[in-house]
Amino acid sequence: MAANSPNSPRQKMINLMYLVFIAMLALNVSTEVLDGFALVEDSIDRTMKSTSTRNKMIFNDMVEYHDLNPTKTEKWYNYAKEVKERSDSLFNFTQDLKLKIVQKSDGKNGDPENLKRPDNLDAAYDVMFQHGKNDGKKLKDAIDNYRNFVSTLIVDTVKRNIVKSNLSTDVSRKAKENNQTWEESMFWKMPVVASVTLLTKLQNDIRYAEGEVLSELLRNVDVQDYKVNKIEAQVIPQSQIMMRGQSYVADLVLSAIDSTQQPAIYVNGKMLPPEAHGRYVAGTGSTGTFPVTGYIEINSGNGNLLRRDFSTQYSVVEPSATVASLLMNVMYPGIDNELRIAVPGVPSNHITATMTNGTLTRTNENIWVARPAKAGVEAVVSVQAKTADGRVQEMGKNNFKVRPLPMPTAFLMVADAKGNPEKFEGGGRALARAILLNTEGIRVAIDDGLLNIPFTVLRYEVTITDNMGMDVKEIAQGAAFTERQKTMMRGLQRGKRVLIRGIVARGPDGSERTLNSPLEIIIN
Repeated sequence: MAANSPNSPRQKMINLMYLVFIAMLALNVSTEVLDGFALVEDSIDRTMKSTSTRNKMIFNDMVEYHDLNPTKTEKWYNYAKEVKERSDSLFNFTQDLKLKIVQKSDGKNGDPENLKRPDNLDAAYDVMFQHGKNDGKKLKDAIDNYRNFVSTLIVDTVKRNIVKSNLSTDVSRKAKENNQTWEESMFWKMPVVASVTLLTKLQNDIRYAEGEVLSELLRNVDVQDYKVNKIEAQVIPQSQIMMRGQSYVADLVLSAIDSTQQPAIYVNGKMLPPEAHGRYVAGTGSTGTFPVTGYIEINSGNGNLLRRDFSTQYSVVEPSATVASLLMNVMYPGIDNELRIAVPGVPSNHITATMTNGTLTRTNENIWVARPAKAGVEAVVSVQAKTADGRVQEMGKNNFKVRPLPMPTAFLMVADAKGNPEKFEGGGRALARAILLNTEGIRVAIDDGLLNIPFTVLRYEVTITDNMGMDVKEIAQGAAFTERQKTMMRGLQRGKRVLIRGIVARGPDGSERTLNSPLEIIIN
């Protein structure tokens, strides 16, 4: 028993041989595991080839659309070419590494699809970490650059995250614990079959990312932008009512507009020149209603012609302008004569107007103020308008008679029984002496329901009959009663008369008027 004690040399030899055996078992890769890697490799390879075929079809579609319309697809086509070039470059670099690993294991005739020594643990290490080359680090850097490039071209967040996850080179938790780099965790002491499978998966991820980006770019081209529920040819005129001598201008378009592809436009039996860019211009030498009919043809993107008909019309009328006085069909010098000026079919800010024998000023959108200079001289208002084609055209003229202001009337402003102000125009009407004495003076104005124009009172006289039957007169300069006039009126008895006559007033036109009729007041 002593010979087999734990500390005997014999026992130490047995323990050492056991440890060597366990290590050999750990290094041995079972046939079942190797066969499993082979099955996974075949499955990934089939998926990768299918994805490659799909990507090729998408890229060919991009090439065809670029040939049909280079201007529209240029930007996205250039991106697609770069994506394909970068994808092929990384894919081929990965394929070269696979071939090097297999040839390192099976010889120069080694075939990645027919491994002879799938359990070789040294080949991947020798290729990926060979002194001076370090292809493992080069592969990691290439993956990082490719991932960063393609992820910027994928708008869909979910798809972008999938691509970034598939192409991630982040170190796993276990590798961090073992202080390993990404390439060491992937290829250090890894059987050939596992290394080949990992590289094939990387190639599949490259093709998947390539396909997502190419699909996104093809959607950006939007070559099927005619897939809408309704497409119509439209006529967009600048105006449908034209003055004679003005050009009729209209844009003929499809409601789905492709600014990079020029459609063929036929209007009224003739093809519109391409340099017109869909703008139709017709003369308007005579009045009446005129048709605009035709059709538009455009390439739909698949080689077929898309045609849409259109039909409209426009009217040509004589130039006209509406100029109406807001007071009456005459003008008066010295006051603001308001006019309303409008031109059918023309916005107010495109209308200008001038006037003879005075000035004409716009006050708001359609209201103008005319101030004639002289009475007895006709005033002519001319209206011009800026048409849709940029020309300024005479739209019409209106003649107005300029008359002197009518004769004003004199009156007192007094308070009625309720204390409200009212006009007292005399005419033999009675007025309480107290109300008369509380009135500051007389007023003169034109106030006939249409005009309300005050005059400036220059002078007048007050005449009363005293108790001796004698007429007493007192002249006032200005509108206010003088103290002498008030004293005269204060001594009058009930039934006595006050005459205010000789009234002279100046109008806003500067002329002086002498009123013919006196203002007669009976003291109540």
